[in-house]
Formats: sequence, C-alpha cells, structure tokens
Amino acid sequence: SVKMDLLHSNGVLIIQHLQRDYRAYQDLLNFMSHVGDPRNIFSIYFPLWFQLNQVVGTKMIWVAVIGDWFNLIFKWILFGHRPYWWVQETMIYPNQSSPCLEQFPITCETGPGSPSGHAMGSSCVWYVMVTAALSYTVRWKDKSAVTLHRLTWSFLWSIFWIIQISVCISRVFIATHFPHQVILGVFAGILVAAAFERTPAIQTASLRTYIQTNLFLFIFALGFYLILKLLDIDLLWSVPKAKKWCANPEWINIDTTPFAGLVRNLGALFGLGLGINSEMFITSCKGKNSCKMSFRVLCIAASLAMLQLYNFVKIPTHTEYLFYILSFCKSAAMPLTVVALVPYCVHSLMRTTEKKLN
Repeated sequence: SVKMDLLHSNGVLIIQHLQRDYRAYQDLLNFMSHVGDPRNIFSIYFPLWFQLNQVVGTKMIWVAVIGDWFNLIFKWILFGHRPYWWVQETMIYPNQSSPCLEQFPITCETGPGSPSGHAMGSSCVWYVMVTAALSYTVRWKDKSAVTLHRLTWSFLWSIFWIIQISVCISRVFIATHFPHQVILGVFAGILVAAAFERTPAIQTASLRTYIQTNLFLFIFALGFYLILKLLDIDLLWSVPKAKKWCANPEWINIDTTPFAGLVRNLGALFGLGLGINSEMFITSCKGKNSCKMSFRVLCIAASLAMLQLYNFVKIPTHTEYLFYILSFCKSAAMPLTVVALVPYCVHSLMRTTEKKLN
C-alpha cells in the first residue's frame, strides 16, 4: 500500500542517517544486536537466574518461548519486509535509483521482518529480570527503604529502556529492520512478559503439561502454515528474497529461518520440563545444599561453562529436516544441563567432600 511504502521509505532514510553518522559506533551497535539475540536467553540469562531464583528462571524460559512463538505467528500474518531487500524491489524510487544500504554479517535474516524478534525477545527477558529484582525491594517498609526502592525502580527501568533503545537502534543500523518493526517488537514483548506475571501455574507444571504445550505450539504453527499453503500463500516467501539480495551468500544462515526458531524454542521448553521433573533436580535443587551460596555459585559457573561448550557443537545444515531434529535435541540439552545435570554433579561433589571431611 501507499502508506506502507511511505513508512518504509522514511525508515530507509533513518537507516541511511544511522549508517552515515554513527559509523564510528559500528562495533558497539553490532554488539548490542548480539545482546538482543533471543539465543542469549538460554545460554546466558537463564543459567544465571535459575540458580539464583528458580521461579524467575522458569518464568524466563516460558516467556521467551511463548514470546518467540507469538513473534513467529505475527511475522506470518504481517508479511513484513526487511530493508536490505525492500530497497532492491520497491518501485517507488524514480529511475530505479534505489538507496544504497550497507549490509553486515548479521544483516541477512531470512524470516519476515515484523515484529523484530530481537527487540521482542530482549524486552521479554529484561522485563522479567527487572520485575524480579524489584520484587525484592518492594517488601521494604521503613521510610529510608521506600526511598531506596524508588531509586532502584528508577535506575532499573532506566537501564531497561537504555538496553531496549540500543538494541532497536542496532537492528535498524544493520538494515535488518525498519524502525516501526523494532518498536512493535519491544511493546509486544512487554505485553507477553506482563501476562506471565499473572500466570503462577507454570511453576508447578508437570512434564505432561510441558509436552502438551509443546505439541499445541507445534501443531498450531504447522497447521497455520499448511492451511495457508493450501490457499496458495507461501509463508516462507522471505527466504528466497533473503538469498537473492544478501550481499554475501555466506551470511545466509538456516538458523534464522522461521521453523528453526520454532524448533529451537520447543526444544528448550521440553528440556526445562524434563529437567524440573527429573529425580536429579529433586535430589540436588530441593536438597539441603540448594540454600548454600557456594552451591549456587558453583552451579552458575559450571552451567555457563558447559553451555559455552555447546556453542562449539556445529549442527550439519546440508539436510534441513536433520538440522531441525538435531537443533531440537541441542536446545533441549541446554536447560536440562542447567536444571538437572550440573546441580546434581555439584551436589554429589559437595556431598563427597563433606563425607571426606567428616
């Protein structure tokens, strides 16, 4: 439509302005784009928070998975273009003089652009972290503590918005999103995270509930895709555009396709359910050592180290279906490691050490 073309063209002007005037901050902006990567939720934020507060850690995974699932459905409904291919195909510029937008190794996302998954995932998880931190200070009653709570509230929410704005600017700078797409992503993420503030049932969910939720999310997404495909609407329309207009074919990554994100998130949710309902979790995280700060610090250090090792495991991409299966297994192994395997090993080590001392 004319209005959407006008919105896109204004967005292109903003991208050109950022790439011209903020070139000196390229490394910082690329870093902030990585900060907003939803995959960091599982490999960095979750292992930190789960060992400190299991309620917050559990909520974080649920918010991340459901938020990213909604992001996928919104992307399929909104059919949002990305700047780096839109400028090459639009007819609104005279004499085919399309603007030149610089691309980067992280520019060539293959899914639709609206809303931004990075902005949505970042606002989701940071909302959970900020509200969790403030929940400790809200209980303070005396006057000085109330003042401290207000200062803490102002500081943490300022940090929240600084990070969200930085992630949004970075995604626009690398020409992978238009400004309206990142703004929509931020507020959609906040809405999803706020909804889970009033969903305590996830803390007591059984393995059966996790499996049923996984099946519902997968069947709904696959059914939605197949129904629209029968209506001759291709929901993977963005992948050929990304391959056609990406400046470097090596920057195209199957890990950014819509179904890759879905499989990754379903694997993480299944792994969390498997871990929380395992005997290893009950023995270690519900035992007497779980209250010790030394136990938690060791679990955090070991979890972060183990998850960084997972990053060295490269999944073969030559067969798409094999990639999805292995991606699911790898994603399931990460929360299972954090929730059950690492705490159980640390618990066993501490118990052995105590026996030797006695």
